[in-house]
Amino acid sequence: MDLAALTCINLDLPSLEGFRKFISSWLYRGDGFTLLVDPGPLSTIPHLRGELQRLGVERIDHILLTHIHIDHAGGTGALLREFPGASVICHPEGIRHLVAPAKLWEGSRKVLGTLADAYGEIVPVLAERIRFEEVIAPAGVRAFLTPGHAQHHCCYLLDDLLFGGEVAGVRCDVPGGIFMRPATPPRFVLEVALDSLDRMIALAPRRMVFAHYGMVDTPLDHLQIARDQLLLWVKGVAETAAVESPRREEALIAWLLERDERYRNLSRLPHDIQARERYFLGNTLRGMMEYVDSLSDEEQVALMKGGAR
Repeated sequence: MDLAALTCINLDLPSLEGFRKFISSWLYRGDGFTLLVDPGPLSTIPHLRGELQRLGVERIDHILLTHIHIDHAGGTGALLREFPGASVICHPEGIRHLVAPAKLWEGSRKVLGTLADAYGEIVPVLAERIRFEEVIAPAGVRAFLTPGHAQHHCCYLLDDLLFGGEVAGVRCDVPGGIFMRPATPPRFVLEVALDSLDRMIALAPRRMVFAHYGMVDTPLDHLQIARDQLLLWVKGVAETAAVESPRREEALIAWLLERDERYRNLSRLPHDIQARERYFLGNTLRGMMEYVDSLSDEEQVALMKGGAR
């Protein structure tokens, strides 16, 4: 794995509080091929295009999508206009949504509100330019279906580097440590997410890229932290299930701050990034609450004892 051939292109949104070092696209220029992972939303495509021009990129062979959420894939169709030789690799369940994105755009606006407008509309991708492949030639990239954060989530292994998307949630560096949290919007199923993490752990990558955010050289540690967090957080959801609805989220956050040392590092983040993280936390908790509330009393008791059903 030639790290000198790898470039992180930040897709910051200065108009939104805390949206810096959060969304990124990763460029890899190998021997005879060029890959781009997650081109980002439509509103950042002009910046991405400018950075690619600055780097002298004249051709992209494959655009790899970890998932089709608007902040990762919304601008794909627009970027394809600039690179007519590029093809898109995507989870098979996501393809139809990008070819005809009206429902995806409608759902994005429903969930994200004005944030979706800031990201920009989702541009259609021509059907003949998007597909799924388990092995992507000539790069030799291996694609893995890893539902959890989304049903249409993929991870990609290039040599010993794993492009992990949000399979392990969200991370930020803090002085002397890290902040991490799960990313589990509806529809979340604990067993499915754990299976995806376990399969990525079994690959034993040497490095991993988080979509949000950065590359780490201790991927197994991070993947295990993510696994432990999922189990801890659903336990917290189950233990606070009896709290009345208006106060339930507040009670759960207090529970987590007491028990999750990585999430507790929220207070060590810059204030604008703290605000961003508090905004997104609601989606994560709602996904977990819907999952736990769908379980029987016996299954919830099992979660409180620390085990997946």
